[in-house]
Parts: sequence; C-alpha cells; structure tokens
Amino acid sequence: MNSGRDSMNKLIIGALLLTTFGALNTQPAFDEQKGKEKTEEVAQPLVKKDVYVPNPQLPDDMNLNQIGQTVSDAKGELTLKAYDKSNESVKVGPIEVVIKDMKVMHAFPDYSMIDFFHGYTHDDEFDIVKVNVEIKNTSDKNVMFSPVAFLETNTGKHMTWEDDIYLEELNGEIEGNGSKQGNIGFILSAKDAKEISFMTSDAVDSEGEVLSKGKSMEFSF
Repeated sequence: MNSGRDSMNKLIIGALLLTTFGALNTQPAFDEQKGKEKTEEVAQPLVKKDVYVPNPQLPDDMNLNQIGQTVSDAKGELTLKAYDKSNESVKVGPIEVVIKDMKVMHAFPDYSMIDFFHGYTHDDEFDIVKVNVEIKNTSDKNVMFSPVAFLETNTGKHMTWEDDIYLEELNGEIEGNGSKQGNIGFILSAKDAKEISFMTSDAVDSEGEVLSKGKSMEFSF
C-alpha cells in the first residue's frame, strides 16, 4: 500500500468534511496512532474487479435478510435487527451514489477479533449499522469523495468516516469513469436506532475545487 498516497487522501478527506459541515465542529479529533493501527490490521480492499471477498473482521452477512436471523463463523456471530433494502441513489456532481441496502446487526465477535474492535469500543458485543454502497464517477477526471462522511442516529449518536469499522477503502480518490463497491459500518450506542441519516462529502477535483456540495439521505427502520 502506498502510505504517502493514503496520508494525502486522509488529509484531503478531512478538508472535505470541514467544507461540508463548517461550523458544526462536532467531529472528534483524529488520532493518528489509532488510525495507523487500524490501517495495519486491515486486509486489502474487499471488492476488486467485481469479485466479492468477505470482510476479514466480521462474518459474511450477504444472506442475512430476515429479522432475527443469525450467521456465525470463526470471526464471530451477527444477528439481524433491522433491514432496509432501499436501492436509493443520489447524485453529487459527477458522483452517483447507490445505497443498495442498510442493516442494523448485533455483533458478537470471536475472542480473536476483540483486539481489533477495542480500537472502537470497550464492549465485547454491540450493535452495528452497515451500509452497502456503490459509487460511480461519471466524469473522466479523478474525484475525491466519501460516500458516508457523517452519520447520525435518532438516539443522538454522531459518527464520521473515521469511525468506519469495515475499512474497505471507499473513501478517497475515484478514478475517472471508475467505480467502487463495498460496505461502510459503524458501532451504535446501546439504544435501538430507528432512524439513521448521513451526509456524503463534497465532490472535489484534483485541484481542490468543490464540484458539488454533499447530499444527505435518511432511512427509517
């Protein structure tokens, strides 16, 4: 992995968030060491050349589509609590974002995975919200973009792209006429989330010019 390029992407995405949220200033300060540890632990991007590869930290939930249904493997256990097969889309300048589905699941990681998740929470089991998303760059120019830059629940939980536990490298530069597909996930509070809203980042070109302001989307379970 090109660490210099990754660092530059993180700096640019941080700038996108400041542009998008301005005076809100509700985001936690970025912990460089914490971010470094997460990057070292995660595998390569999970979707390459349209070949699906299960997440290295969580069980595969592809066939988890009935409330109360549970899947488990050597990485732990997931139980589906809420499901929205929305297939909604939104345009942010040259970027098209398609939300294929959204799930709220209770996660009970295997003991071997606890160290990874302790970078995000001290709980040994917790709820997560997972967004399955596809992003397409309809222009022939490279664009910097984050599909879920900021997320909020009706329980008052606020999260940014830095809190993503799936780490499938969906944030950052998208090549001209390119696309990315994968998952973004966040650990929720103990309270059940009934409504989730999130905002994309702005779409920004390689010169730092804002092509389009970020858009928000809302989901109810």
